[in-house]
Amino acid sequence: MDLSEWTPFIKNNWYRRHYMKFVYLLQIIIFLIPHFYTAEFTNINLFLLIIVGILVFVFHEWLHILVITKKGDISITFSGIFFWINTNASLSKGRFWVFMSLPFIVLSVVPVIISFYVSGNIKLILLFVGWFNTLISSSDIINSFLIAFKPKNTVFCRGYYRMK
Repeated sequence: MDLSEWTPFIKNNWYRRHYMKFVYLLQIIIFLIPHFYTAEFTNINLFLLIIVGILVFVFHEWLHILVITKKGDISITFSGIFFWINTNASLSKGRFWVFMSLPFIVLSVVPVIISFYVSGNIKLILLFVGWFNTLISSSDIINSFLIAFKPKNTVFCRGYYRMK
């Protein structure tokens, strides 16, 4: 990759250095949401919540991988308890936005909408799925907004972008 042709995805050095602090702040806010809305996940068996949480996490990552399959190599980068899925593929703005947003839409937005039409423990489980996925999607949410602000003919690769 010739870095002279590519621009860092987050241009501002200060924001790039402090990006994870914004992610952590969003995670704290999302973590506190059930306390403001009487969503009592304690009414559901803790073992069931753990299993559902693991399944949500696995399905979340599978949706990311589904979007970039056959576009390039896939690798995982670890940093503390967080990890990122990377690819060496160049992704269009639309595909990169879907890569970042699909797990949030499928596992947070859809379950919350469905929860309006059911009741009881099913409603609580759907709300838990939406809440837990939103918690683990906090970086994806911020990136989705940043992607939306980039010009139309943008191509993304490994934390950089350029115009077609």
